[in-house]
Amino acid sequence: MAKRRKQQQDPIDALLQLGILAAFFITFIVTKSFIASIVVLFICIGVLFAIMLARKMAAEERLKKSGIADIDKMDGIQFEQYLGHLFKARGYQVQVTQASGDFGADLLIEKEGTRIAIQAKRYSSSVGLKAVQEVAAAKAHYQAAEAWVITNSKYTEQAKQLASSNGIKLFSRNDLVDMIVQMNPGSVPSAKQVIAENPTETKLCGRCGKNMVLRKGPKGPFYGCSGFPKCRNIAKA
Repeated sequence: MAKRRKQQQDPIDALLQLGILAAFFITFIVTKSFIASIVVLFICIGVLFAIMLARKMAAEERLKKSGIADIDKMDGIQFEQYLGHLFKARGYQVQVTQASGDFGADLLIEKEGTRIAIQAKRYSSSVGLKAVQEVAAAKAHYQAAEAWVITNSKYTEQAKQLASSNGIKLFSRNDLVDMIVQMNPGSVPSAKQVIAENPTETKLCGRCGKNMVLRKGPKGPFYGCSGFPKCRNIAKA
């Protein structure tokens, strides 16, 4: 069994912790008092917790402002429509491609003569190689200058490597959140509005009971289980 990778520590947190230790030792060297050093240590720990709490609250407010929790509830087509609004507000001409025969691009955006082919992946799991392969093909087919994949999730290491070697830009969950919060309030419909304007029939998976999500495939739209890849059940749209 492969070993799990250890979660990398935030560099800022690491520096703060080193600062606390440095304050403890400097105080002891200067005062020669263990009690004074302990007092300084507890004060520094209190400051550290206050900073960490403030950062956590700021991060939560950022996520709330982005509406990413509502984006997570979207189906694939709703996600494409939302991205269309997002790029129109950024000054792009936007074309959402047809449900079938899209040649690997869900959206085509263009500004100042530069065309970009986009794969939109509203996933609950990591986006893999297929999305990168498809958008690379779409770049050639649509004679686009660039090709992007945008997701509310993250990417597998293989997808990152293939994208790097093919000049494909990958926008992960954090990149999407950044893009949204940088917009002027009210310039883009909220995720809730887009869901309300593009309702989909609720279907439950006959195998595992989870919600079925409307997605696009080479032969047109279909319902896929939200439990993918653990559950690969599909149904006709």
